[in-house]
Amino acid sequence: MHFTAFFAYSLRICLTLILYSFAFAVQATWYPADVIADGKKTAYTPLTQANKAWRICALLPHGKDQYWWGVAFGLSQEAERQGVTLGIYDAGGYDNIEQQKQQLYDCQALKAQAYIIAANTADGLIADIEQLSAAGIPVIDLVNGIATDKLTSRSLVSFEDMSAAAIEYIASQQRDPVDKAPAKLKVAWFPGPKDASWVMAAEQGFRRAATKQEFDTIEGGFGTTELFIQADLVRKVLTKQSVDYVIANAVAATFAARYLDGRRNKTGKVIAFYSNAQTIELVQKKQLLATVSDSPVLQARIAIDLAIRALEGAPYPHRVSPVIKVISQDNIHQIDLEQILAPQNQWMIHQDLPQQK
Repeated sequence: MHFTAFFAYSLRICLTLILYSFAFAVQATWYPADVIADGKKTAYTPLTQANKAWRICALLPHGKDQYWWGVAFGLSQEAERQGVTLGIYDAGGYDNIEQQKQQLYDCQALKAQAYIIAANTADGLIADIEQLSAAGIPVIDLVNGIATDKLTSRSLVSFEDMSAAAIEYIASQQRDPVDKAPAKLKVAWFPGPKDASWVMAAEQGFRRAATKQEFDTIEGGFGTTELFIQADLVRKVLTKQSVDYVIANAVAATFAARYLDGRRNKTGKVIAFYSNAQTIELVQKKQLLATVSDSPVLQARIAIDLAIRALEGAPYPHRVSPVIKVISQDNIHQIDLEQILAPQNQWMIHQDLPQQK
């Protein structure tokens, strides 16, 4: 009896240690990560653990699609791994800048010690951010871009480079004989919400690269990244004319790929200039030609680490960008999707910063 009880107890301990080790390994697998830090390619490694349970507030534009589910997941996981207290808020949409401001004020009232902000607009929070910076409170610019240099650091990828990468991928697909002048490609362009910093950057990259390649651009128009808005824009363009390619935000790209796939007389290959679960799935199903990735889960994890480094006086870069990946039907099986997507069945995470004890 004593031996049996001891054996059962030992077995439970071993299983607990194995499960603990497995869980730790799963959380630790994201680093070292290939990034560009202050202009130099390097392997990013975060702190092992924060020195104390710092109070950090993360403000996101919305939680309506899986891109931001992945961001929220990355924030939550790294905060848990490092042992800090995190509040995650979303403003409900890109047009709700006043809601995002109010959430920032609510976090101030809750004595947040650092802020991670994926801003609704490039300039909507500048005055508030500069006040925080002047008070010595770290502010990390996450994903979207904020038009001030009064920031602690940035964890983001240039959407100018993302849209340009989509154009360059199209150019790489052209295989016309040398003695035959290629026809001018017709490319439909669906950027996303007007005045969002990331969209303005994507516009610049697209225009620059499309002009270089001498593409004929079909304007899809601006609109928030909600399905019914983007679907309407896509229909208006693709019902009137045929195109060679569609380059679009992830929501428009998803709809365009399915729209074209269901119509035999419609031509056109679709590329998303950023990725979410739907664009990844459509590449896997060979309905989407490619999707460009900025590794949003990885950006979020890095943002947490940057905030902690700033709070603790540890060295940190002023800008960190995961290496851009063009995910195609040819290479998708070689891509680490854990840097891009939240796990299956993981929805948007909302959590309030708790009252200070």
